Amino acid sequence: MTTVIMVTWEYPPHLVGGLARHVHALSRELAAQGHDVHVLTRSGPGLPAEAMEDGVHVVRVAPYFQEPSDFRLWVCHLNYALMEAGARLAGQVTGPAVVHAHDWLVAYAARGIKSLFHMPLVATIHATEHGRHNGIHDQGQKYINDVEWWLTYEAWRVVVCSQAMRGEVQWLFGLNDDKVQVIPNGIDLKAAVNGPFPPRQQFAAPGEKLIFHIGRLVPEKGVAVLLEAMPHVLKRHHARLVVAGTGPFGDELRRRAHQLGLGDRVSFVGWVDDATAHALYSYADVAVVPSTYEPFGIVALEAMAAGAPLVASDVGGLSEIVRHGENGLKALPGHAISLAEQIERLLTDRALSRRLAGAALHEVQTKYTWAGIARTTAELYDQIITECSQTEWGTLRFAQPLPPRVESLGLHEPDSRSDGTVEGASGSWPGRYTM
Repeated sequence: MTTVIMVTWEYPPHLVGGLARHVHALSRELAAQGHDVHVLTRSGPGLPAEAMEDGVHVVRVAPYFQEPSDFRLWVCHLNYALMEAGARLAGQVTGPAVVHAHDWLVAYAARGIKSLFHMPLVATIHATEHGRHNGIHDQGQKYINDVEWWLTYEAWRVVVCSQAMRGEVQWLFGLNDDKVQVIPNGIDLKAAVNGPFPPRQQFAAPGEKLIFHIGRLVPEKGVAVLLEAMPHVLKRHHARLVVAGTGPFGDELRRRAHQLGLGDRVSFVGWVDDATAHALYSYADVAVVPSTYEPFGIVALEAMAAGAPLVASDVGGLSEIVRHGENGLKALPGHAISLAEQIERLLTDRALSRRLAGAALHEVQTKYTWAGIARTTAELYDQIITECSQTEWGTLRFAQPLPPRVESLGLHEPDSRSDGTVEGASGSWPGRYTM
């Protein structure tokens, strides 16, 4: 049995992007397979400071002291609290253990735990600042890029979700081949989605084809390209585009839809719960993932698992998930005409849609299960622990007597305010940052 200390800035019920769902599913499955899994993450209103959830020990902390002036400073304050809780926890661990950090936002805490307790560090890079912005354009982005480099430097092994991301992190951060391992994201096919499910007529009229997209409303998700494609689709099809999700680009996308004359053919429905998302996938004649940058594309797996015919950009991890004409269709990234052509193919050829959707469902059932992904991750942990134990640095982990084991970390639950911020000795922060 391996002790795993997961460090993440988001974890359910905090859902900013796909990272929280990834860490939750991986942690839960590792615990189910017999590993001792602890998650260190941020707190929130009404959430316990410490709890067992799905077999995982979850510790939630509030950022240190006062409201910071910007998000990067808030991240530092969060890391101070994460490292304090991590030090208390790591001091109780007596057997094989690893620290697993998820993205740059927890780099300081993860590196601190690694150094204090001589636990090898695994870092999963879910996306890069360079990739999100198609380059580094200001000092804020450079700072994040530098922390990402530092995290990969400090890690014993770097995990990415696709071959495309492998090439990206190796190029950006100068990593050798043997330091990077590809382990894909997964999807939980057994998770129950509880109703009530909204009826189809809530989103589209009878006889109206339904085109569905879900994701954060940020430029790299490509919704602007999808909007540009819609006038071409509407020339031949009576259809409606339903866009689910929130984000800082939302107002701009609504303005662009109005400029394109799509006001009555596009519905921005905002955040939707799992039941509504599941219903929309099942109602969709086409699900579209038009990203211009996508390290993996877990929404593509969600569409495939729900049986929705899929069109995706030929970019990043999507290029590896979707095989054109076999389990979906691919469009040129950032190219509205190409995207429109592929959407029209599925709207026109229903036999093709059914064949691709069936092949896609079979693939996610056999290739992208969290049980298999957890086993691969645990094998990586074992390999790293063995390598570490053979070094002088690794043997220092047990050179000093450990402090007495305690039954609880002794954390206090922060007070919460009705506006969603966390208040108390650790200060407050609204948590509205979007990756």
